[in-house]
Amino acid sequence: MPEGLSADTVGPVDVAVFAFDGNRFNGDVAPALRELQDGGVVRILDLTFVAKDGNGGVTTVELADSDVSEAFERLTGAEFDLLSDEDLNVVGQGLAPESSALVVVWENSWAARLASAVRDSDGRLVLMERVPSEAVVRAVSALEGE
Repeated sequence: MPEGLSADTVGPVDVAVFAFDGNRFNGDVAPALRELQDGGVVRILDLTFVAKDGNGGVTTVELADSDVSEAFERLTGAEFDLLSDEDLNVVGQGLAPESSALVVVWENSWAARLASAVRDSDGRLVLMERVPSEAVVRAVSALEGE
């Protein structure tokens, strides 16, 4: 179990899949993820690359085996395997041919204190939705137009 992670203190956990054209990974997104982790916003729990070739074959690329392992290594110190081979295959099957994806599981560390306080008060989260960014852009643009 990663240091500092326990059932009583863990924040909400999300899985994000970022798709890219082509099958060459680079480290360009690593600094943004590192900034979020270093700032205590998220804690990266798992990170894997998935690629789909032109014939529909899906492969997973472990971070240690990839050409960009150095760029991502500081992100995965507390990594443990939450993503199964089946999960990663499902992601890969959903990709377009000759494309790839970065699959990241993170704990929303910013919410851990609040979640703990709610549990300690015998409360529970009953609804949480993410508002699509397109809806937020439309709402902000409408406000600016007034």
